[in-house]
Amino acid sequence: MKVYEKQQEDGKEGRTVVAPYWPQKEPAHQAHPLLRNETKPGLYIKVKRKGKRTCEVAQPGGVTQMIRTMKTMTSRKSLWVLLLIVIFWVSFTVFRNPSKIWAPFKLPVSFSGWNLVMKSSCPAVLPNPPVSPKETELRVQEVLEKLDQQIPPRPFTHLNTTTSATHSTATILNPRDTYCTGDKLDVLLEARDYLGRRKEYGGDFLRARISSPALKAGASGKVTDFNNGTYLVSFTLFWEGQVALSILLIHPSEGVSALWRARKQGYDRIVFTGLFVSGTSQVRTDCALVLNSSAELCQYLDAQDQEAFYCEKPPNVPCAALTHMHSKNKEVSYLRQQERRLFERSNIGVEIMGKPNVISVSKCNKEAVPAKERCKLGMVPAIPSGHVWKNTWNPASCSLAPIKMKDCLRGKFIHLMGDSTIRQWMEYFKSKINTLRSVDLHETGKLQHQLAVDLDEKINIQWQKHGYPLIGSLVYSVKEIENIARIIDRTGGEKNTVIVISLGQHFRPFPIDVFIRRALNVHKALQRLLLRSPDTMVVLKTENTREMTSDVERLSDFHGYTQYLALKDIFQGLNVGVIDAWDMTIAYGTNDVHPPQYVVGSQINIFLNYIC
Repeated sequence: MKVYEKQQEDGKEGRTVVAPYWPQKEPAHQAHPLLRNETKPGLYIKVKRKGKRTCEVAQPGGVTQMIRTMKTMTSRKSLWVLLLIVIFWVSFTVFRNPSKIWAPFKLPVSFSGWNLVMKSSCPAVLPNPPVSPKETELRVQEVLEKLDQQIPPRPFTHLNTTTSATHSTATILNPRDTYCTGDKLDVLLEARDYLGRRKEYGGDFLRARISSPALKAGASGKVTDFNNGTYLVSFTLFWEGQVALSILLIHPSEGVSALWRARKQGYDRIVFTGLFVSGTSQVRTDCALVLNSSAELCQYLDAQDQEAFYCEKPPNVPCAALTHMHSKNKEVSYLRQQERRLFERSNIGVEIMGKPNVISVSKCNKEAVPAKERCKLGMVPAIPSGHVWKNTWNPASCSLAPIKMKDCLRGKFIHLMGDSTIRQWMEYFKSKINTLRSVDLHETGKLQHQLAVDLDEKINIQWQKHGYPLIGSLVYSVKEIENIARIIDRTGGEKNTVIVISLGQHFRPFPIDVFIRRALNVHKALQRLLLRSPDTMVVLKTENTREMTSDVERLSDFHGYTQYLALKDIFQGLNVGVIDAWDMTIAYGTNDVHPPQYVVGSQINIFLNYIC
């Protein structure tokens, strides 16, 4: 049966005419494409309907066939009507209550605010089961309570009642004329105040180190606080030669208590300024992790982990128009006036060890030291984690093999995520592998996303900044800013994928729960990654120590140390490689947030041993 339609006038609206007729053969250029030159004798029916259209249906079989055709057409019409009713009912139900319809499918769909989740074009990843905010907050409080137990509040009435480095005493226990390499050396420290009275409680922030400048050697010491004003400082004598002992009082316990209390009190030590660009207009507004403002706010929310950043919304400019950010210190302090005297430069990092503080260490005729196993992922660093000799790092609990960097990185995808201390790795790789070529990703500024590749060796290395907060006076783009956990969730992962993470420095000016929460969310994302791709290699670099002249309330190494302790607590048990940059930079004695290239090279040497 052939069916086609053509235009034909019908003078009577709504009238249907059924009559047999012989169609006129149309010229070839006018005939329906399916019927050109195919008109054959037979019975045809002309059906006229409302809308001035005519159906011509060939019916060579006669009137009986004609009746069957009409019945078929009527049935099809009924089906179409029924289908339209079903479609209307489904549409009405979905738009009336979408959440109940989609809930059984557990799709990340939301129709409100900034929570819209679009399906990624990246390789599919199973939807991440949401962790309840209550569960996360309980874990945050658990980590925070552990830190609170180590930093109890201390009374502060006058500077004279605080710990004095000059009046405190450090005594070498069981002193000898000569020590042997591998020996332990213990120092008993008794803290006293400026009036010479022995302290009855602990909590002083101390830094212990041994060094031999001529040998470019150094190592940290382990400090045990007895919480009664006495401390045991233990050193491992790793090398032979003249070794100097040092115990610095970074902050007295009263200063530590003040910094800890002040850190919990405010989010406004740093002022962020966001740049909104809409057409030819540019508007700058205040932004923050917590923004106390009566103005309308833009909320930039990580929907899965419920971490948010806010900006005041410019009039007549959409929130999505935010393109750049920079920050500066705000003239605010949560330290009391009297407490600030504790953080004058002359009171920070004061030496406690008196003279003489140099000992002699010989190799001695000891039995051969058993060979240590090769450093690998999952190892827990010892305390101290190693020592420096001739500016080269030597781990205490495992051995490093000589590795050719280019051979190790061949065929690997290295994703560096975090702050500028891990961006130093990117710069180091580019300086040491001359075949790496930088790829222009059309961003600007120090914090721009960086990519370097060696196409022949299939080496791909990139660095990407972490999400808010990012502090600094330089303007940086936030068009593609996102939290590390989301980048990890998009990563497929496999045996040649390596992720390196470093967090900490930019979190120091804010209450520590911000850092703990971020570290927990990164930990959960890594757990998901290692479940779907257990061969993926993950390396965690802890914070570097930094300058003692830094703004103490915002950037003191005490803040870094509490974050270092929190990070170790959160990531324990996860199969990752840890590069203890905190201990390494103490051993090197750099006191620089961006240490020299030879320190970065030592960090990368551990990394290469982990992955190759």
